[in-house]
Amino acid sequence: MNPKKDYYKILGVNRNASDEEIKKAYRKLAHQYHPDKPTGDEQKFKEINEAYQVLSDKKKREFYDKYGVAEPFGPGAGTDFDPSNFGNWDFSNFDFGGAWTDFGDLSDLFESFFGGFSKTQRRPVYNRGSDLEIIEEITLEEAFRGVSKNINIKTFIKCEVCNGRGGDPNSGFKTCNTCNGRGEIKEHQRTFFGSFSQIKICPTCRGTGNIPEKICSICNGSGKIKGERNIKIEILPGVSNNQLIKIKGMGEAGERGAGSGDLYIRVKIKPHSIFERIGDDLIIKKELNIYDLILGKKIEIPTIDGKKINIEIPERFNLKDKLRIPGEGMPKMNSYGRGDLLVDFIIKAPKKLSGKIKKILEDELN
Repeated sequence: MNPKKDYYKILGVNRNASDEEIKKAYRKLAHQYHPDKPTGDEQKFKEINEAYQVLSDKKKREFYDKYGVAEPFGPGAGTDFDPSNFGNWDFSNFDFGGAWTDFGDLSDLFESFFGGFSKTQRRPVYNRGSDLEIIEEITLEEAFRGVSKNINIKTFIKCEVCNGRGGDPNSGFKTCNTCNGRGEIKEHQRTFFGSFSQIKICPTCRGTGNIPEKICSICNGSGKIKGERNIKIEILPGVSNNQLIKIKGMGEAGERGAGSGDLYIRVKIKPHSIFERIGDDLIIKKELNIYDLILGKKIEIPTIDGKKINIEIPERFNLKDKLRIPGEGMPKMNSYGRGDLLVDFIIKAPKKLSGKIKKILEDELN
């Protein structure tokens, strides 16, 4: 038997890793090994996705940690399911009638343990398409106003020739000989405890009950081909840096009509030459001439919307503090209104004071 897959090792995390650590490791590896990347590795990419599907699901992870497989006879176990794992189950309440008794068909028993294998309901098990994540860079002004973006993504898309079904549309489909159209097969196994039967998804038709008369020559039966998605997205005013935008069904196409993955767009806002953003507020540094301060002149301040406003510094204002200008920051996505603009003053001392100015200042101070 093949050794069980170590999903923690595949993602490069320890067994006590948090959900966030697992998600972070998955995104990093998925980005690195995606088949469309120069460093891509399709087999490695599939292993990473398989590991994430198990470790990101609380119930599957619990079962995997306890028994070494994702779920009984499921994707994590496959044909390599080791009956010795049943050593962890307590069979003391069952009357086996001897250790070597032939139990016959124990599918009902295992249905009680593992939630059952439906004999009337079957589902295709073709792989759903992978989720994709891309980075879209925008300027702070675009984040302020909102912007439309046209994005081109190279990924697997549905084969239009066979409409994603994997078979030549002119030849049609036929009943699967392996399962006689049921989509399921019964598999018998012998263990230390005896023999038992197990209902499994048919490996030939993957649960559909039929197979193509002729494999599609364009996609070779997978139902998907390498291509490009052209997507127009709307980025709303006030979007935050690193914010994720989800577009359902715009990820990688699935196999033979299985659902497509989702597309996640991570918005990156470029650093600005004048403004610094903190939440919904903006900060600007402004040099302040000591003469303008003394004379009480209005100070001109640029704003993110391209305008300029003139402000007066309030009496007894502490220039070490930031002067807050309400409503001149970024739009608030979750509510109406805008953040504030904070002015951080930098006092610019004069090169040399004339005797007349010195005399005036001394008289004022005295």
